[in-house]
Amino acid sequence: MKEIRLDNFIDEFDKSQRIVITNHTNPDGDAMGSALALQRILEKLGKTVHVIVPNPYPKFLWHLTGNDRVMIYSNGKKAANAQIEAADMIFHLDYNAYHRSADMEEALRAAQAKKVMIDHHQQPESWPDFIYSDTVMSSTCQMVYEFCTMYNWDQFLDKESAECLYTGIVTDTGSFKFSATTSRTHEVAGKLLDLGVESQQLQNKIFDSQPAARLKLLGTMLGQMETSADGTVVLLYLSKAQCDALGYEKGITEGFVNYGLSVDGAQIACFMREEEGIVKISLRSKGLLDVNELARASFNGGGHKNAAGGRLDTDIAAALAHAKTHLPWS
Repeated sequence: MKEIRLDNFIDEFDKSQRIVITNHTNPDGDAMGSALALQRILEKLGKTVHVIVPNPYPKFLWHLTGNDRVMIYSNGKKAANAQIEAADMIFHLDYNAYHRSADMEEALRAAQAKKVMIDHHQQPESWPDFIYSDTVMSSTCQMVYEFCTMYNWDQFLDKESAECLYTGIVTDTGSFKFSATTSRTHEVAGKLLDLGVESQQLQNKIFDSQPAARLKLLGTMLGQMETSADGTVVLLYLSKAQCDALGYEKGITEGFVNYGLSVDGAQIACFMREEEGIVKISLRSKGLLDVNELARASFNGGGHKNAAGGRLDTDIAAALAHAKTHLPWS
């Protein structure tokens, strides 16, 4: 489903000097790539731009240009709130509901700035002044590229901003493997390559520069993998004790859920990771199986048809029991 509500956007943009770009809690490659690329483009248009994210993000994204200027809300709420309050316009990237901004929600709700949503998740809320939503688009990074072409801003793309956008596309499509990848996705990726992106070098930084702890955690997770009787559902998990013992750090388990879908016959994969008092959940599916609806109904989350997330306010043992009750476990 597509919703484009951008009437008078450019008039408001021209009047806006101070701009804040935000994204969702636990930012991933698409969230950070889109934010940092857009920041670089808007600065070339003469705007004063701050990227403010709810909490820290994985080290494998720290190479992106602009990383050193990102404001982490959880590390400095007073300074971040001052920028949000002073903003003339706020871009909300890669999320479509206020609660996805976590502790930033109150400040964002109170902000008097014009609000622009660019996002590809299902069921967007209606509060933004301007919306560009497309639930079949591969990534918010692809959407930012398309958004820029609407206003001829793509002329301001350079190698650095192209690397940011390519990062989001390649991570959100599973290196062009997932179903939302289209011929247009490849076309946009090709244009970014033409701007100087070195695909192999960039993907090495993203996927092949992981700490040893990641492999230890992966081995532990795979060693205790469970499958439904018919083999269509794969359940993966890590307890907090295991994470603590093996050196977990933010982002280190990114992509673990996809190992479940690689099992022959698997149609749904669920990965659970326990933190203090909560269990975070990633869901993936193949074909027509809709894990977005499953996440919304049973796991306090949501996302896309074939990729969603959620959380349970419980421990890992109770979460596993809950999953076996609400997944098609047989």
